[in-house]
Amino acid sequence: MTRSELARFDGREGRRAYAAVNGKIYDFTDSPRWKDGDHEKQHRAGCDLSKDLEGAPHIRAVIERFPVVGALEEKIVAPAGKGAKTLAVGVIVLILIVILFLIMR
Repeated sequence: MTRSELARFDGREGRRAYAAVNGKIYDFTDSPRWKDGDHEKQHRAGCDLSKDLEGAPHIRAVIERFPVVGALEEKIVAPAGKGAKTLAVGVIVLILIVILFLIMR
């Protein structure tokens, strides 16, 4: 499930309350602590809560009680222009080597 798909499960207006934690998507819909997709005014359903919960010592024991309904897809985006930059540097180095070779002949 992508982040934009996850956002649709915000627990509001009868929608299910899903949240991602460490790559897994959990269903908190049936928990009274997630009424209308809001968890004690600190967390919202439909989001990745991994960073928010990094310091919580009990997180794993509590979260794993809920059903896993999917996995969060992470888009891997290559830095723009990295391939072209590497190619350009390679061509420049090759040209310099050829020039040096011609000079030293």
